[in-house]
This record gives sequence, structure tokens and C-alpha cells, in this order.
Amino acid sequence: MADIIFLDGGLGQEINKRSSKTKSHPLWSLKVMYDEPEIVSKVHLDFINAGAKVLSLNTYTATLPRLEKYEVSKGLQYTHKLAYSVMQNAIEKSNIDRKAIDIAGCLPPLVASYIASEALPFNECVVQFQKLINAQRKYVDLFLVETMSNISEAKAAIMALNSFDLPAIVGLTISDDFSNTLRSGEKLELAVEQLAENGVSALMLNCSFPESIDYAIPILADSGLPFGAYANGFTSVKNLIPGSTVDNLSARQDLSKIKYSEFVCKWVGLGASLIGGCCEIGPDYISHLRKVLVQDGHNLISASQSGILS
Repeated sequence: MADIIFLDGGLGQEINKRSSKTKSHPLWSLKVMYDEPEIVSKVHLDFINAGAKVLSLNTYTATLPRLEKYEVSKGLQYTHKLAYSVMQNAIEKSNIDRKAIDIAGCLPPLVASYIASEALPFNECVVQFQKLINAQRKYVDLFLVETMSNISEAKAAIMALNSFDLPAIVGLTISDDFSNTLRSGEKLELAVEQLAENGVSALMLNCSFPESIDYAIPILADSGLPFGAYANGFTSVKNLIPGSTVDNLSARQDLSKIKYSEFVCKWVGLGASLIGGCCEIGPDYISHLRKVLVQDGHNLISASQSGILS
């Protein structure tokens, strides 16, 4: 059948749910990592045991604008080194061959998720993404640009990666109203066109309803680029405003691991070759998805094994 680059699931949300704290911090799973790093390592280990071939560092909120806003004294370099350390601990405990998996660095929205109006000016975005790349690149095999809500910030991430001669694998978050638009209101077709012109290596849809991805993913399939998706399991993201926490969000009760796998199999049937899960898609979902894809004859691989990074 097909080679599938098999990502992990909703790392940050899974970490946050296992925290001993009753209330979440605006820095989300990053605060958990500072206080209880063993939780992060255990979540990584659970995703490894579930079969994930690409494991993301816990650095989604580790951007300078966010660290400065919440007056985190530990700094960018310390934070990303810590994220790698807890990942390395998980890999050692798994006894898995390090060559069989990839570690992915994260280039996230620099200020806030889902809200395009919070994005920094283009040139400042490029500089901030370059700082993130510098902080992570000695630890990782690739970078995932995740949850981009607008074209400008996604372009800035691509430009930053291009400046290091690194491939740009970009995840776009789309509106959950079946409008086939980014959360900025920009048309997905326009985003695909412009990002392709700027040298994107692969495109994904992430942190959106699987139903919305179902409706939109044919646009990626028509692009001729490697593509994929990893959906979330939230009921809505509308209540996550700047400065608030994920305590304002809730998980769906109607999205079982079986149902999620059914969505993913549709995407794979259209040619999707990068697959995983986003918020609320935990290790049990990834484990079930692995079984389904393997039973269907697919080969689950890392990005390094696929050639997408060359």
C-alpha cells in the first residue's frame, strides 16, 4: 500500500491533563515540564510505545514572546534543552533504536493559537522563528510548523527554515464551519498556492475538527505536494482567547479512537502521507490508529526514512 509518516498525538494536552495542578497555566504543558518533567517524559514514552515514528519536543509555547509575557526567567536555550532532555530520557527507557524515529522541533504561532490578529509583523516573525530554529536544531531531525492560522506567519516560518536550508513541513489550522478558510478568513486554496510558491515541502491540516479536515483535504490532495493531517478532539476552540488557558476548552465525547481512525483512513485513501493526532488525541488513539493502518497494509515510517527531508 503506502508509506505513512506516522506522527505522535496531542502532546501538550496529554501532558497538561496528567499534571498534579488543578488549574492550567497559560504556558500550558511547558509549565508542567518546568515543575514535573517526569510527566513529559512518560507521555513521550507512551507515544513511542503506541508506535509513533515522529516525536515532537514539548516546545509549543516556548517562544520568546510568550516566555517574556509570562516573565519566565529560565530562557529560550534552557527550555529547549530541557525539552530535549526529557525526550532523550523517554527514548532511553523505550529501548527503541534511535535511528527508527525522528525528533521534531516545533515552530508554533509565536503569540497565540487560532487568532491571526495576534500575529507579529512578518519580518519580526522571521527573526523569532530563526531564534527558535537555533535553539532546537542541534537536538532535532526536522521541524514541524504547526497550527498556522494565517498565510503571513506560515510564510515567515518557511523563510526562516529556508535561511538554514531546512525543509518546511507546514500545518494549517482551518475554520470549523466548512468554509475551507484558515482561521484568519483567508481561503485555503490561496494559502496552498502562496506557500507552494514560497518553497513549502509538505502541507498538513491540523488542530481542527476532523469533519472540517474531511471537507478541506481534497484541496491539499490537488496541490501535488506531499500532504497530511492531524485533527483535534475539542468541542470548540472559540473560548481560547489570548491570556486564557485550556481550562476553557472541553473534549468531545463523540470522537472515539475508532471514529478517529475512520476519518484518518479517508485521508490516507486520498493520498495523505503524514498522519497523527492533535489536542485530545492521546496515545490510545495513536496505538489504535497504528493497528488499523498496519492491518490495511500501510508501512509506518519516520520522516527521515521517507526522503521528504532531502
